[in-house]
Amino acid sequence: MDFLMSGVAACGACVFTNPLEVVKTRMQLQGELQAPGTYQRHYRNVFHAFFTIGKVDGLAALQKGLGPALLYQFLMNGIRLGTYGLAESGGYLRTKEGTHSPVRSAAAGALAGVMGAYLGSPIYMVKTHLQAQAASEIAVGHQYKHQGMFQALTEIGQKHGLVGLWRGAVGGLPRVVIGSSTQLCTFSSTKDLLSQWEIFPPQSWKVALAAAMVSGVAVVLAMTPFDVASTRLYNQPTDTRGKVLSILETHRIQSIKLHTTEPSHLFYLAKVNSLQVPTGEMLGEWGGPTTL
Repeated sequence: MDFLMSGVAACGACVFTNPLEVVKTRMQLQGELQAPGTYQRHYRNVFHAFFTIGKVDGLAALQKGLGPALLYQFLMNGIRLGTYGLAESGGYLRTKEGTHSPVRSAAAGALAGVMGAYLGSPIYMVKTHLQAQAASEIAVGHQYKHQGMFQALTEIGQKHGLVGLWRGAVGGLPRVVIGSSTQLCTFSSTKDLLSQWEIFPPQSWKVALAAAMVSGVAVVLAMTPFDVASTRLYNQPTDTRGKVLSILETHRIQSIKLHTTEPSHLFYLAKVNSLQVPTGEMLGEWGGPTTL
């Protein structure tokens, strides 16, 4: 039941936050492998990106990739949060004295995140492809021209086999290891502290909400560089040499700060945290934080 409730809560948040994910994906792909000042900036900031996408591609484009996004969140977070919830309820994240162990929490979060993310990697790759698709005048990154999730999975599988479906999965794991361990560790620690300080009434959903907002900020600061690299790895064309682009090469070629998409990522995680946690509480879920 923990796995089901975790997946449902993640999907509920995803419906509202997918437009932010579309914006984040396009901002991360903008200027790929081009030196600063040598390319046109279609998306100057989060708000300008929303306006530009809505104006050129239409408002419906802000929900591109919603199908695979929902499936990925259900699969990935059902496994990730469900597994972590079982570890927490089983007492594996506490010391012999009964206090919360940040080390155990981080390790459990990382392991649970890797399991969910690797299994859902083909869906995440297709989601990235669909969200990057845009009209030619505002297109960034490689354009795959998929017609939908199932068509994309079928085409990739036929052309490249199982290996092609899991392309970029290993390169995307650091994103999940850093993000999931940071998120779940800071969430549990903050939740314990808020309960000890008695800032909110006992068992109040406000405790989980406040802890999730704090963990969201921590995740953005820790995960954004890996998220940029992961998005570009998944979206790279398969017919060119050097398909695997490392973080160091990205930084060397572009001389950019990999935290340049932090505002859009921060808005995304802040909103998804505030939506998923109360949903999880009402569904009887363990009260885990956000989607990744």
